[in-house]
Amino acid sequence: MCGAAATFVLIAACTTSNSTQHELGCVGGTLAGAAIGGAIGSRFGGGTGQTIATAAGAVAGGSTAGRAMEC
Repeated sequence: MCGAAATFVLIAACTTSNSTQHELGCVGGTLAGAAIGGAIGSRFGGGTGQTIATAAGAVAGGSTAGRAMEC
């Protein structure tokens, strides 16, 4: 997942449009936030509960990153 975020950052650095850079940054940041949130969520629960915690962490992380980046 970190490779995908790094790819978006590299693509964003090569574009000239500010709006395109912002959009790509939002996608990369949101994906990174979701990956981190999912990793944290996976530390909780067991079985189905762990799956739910992982999904909830991914949603919360992606949402928080998107809001922080004003996406």
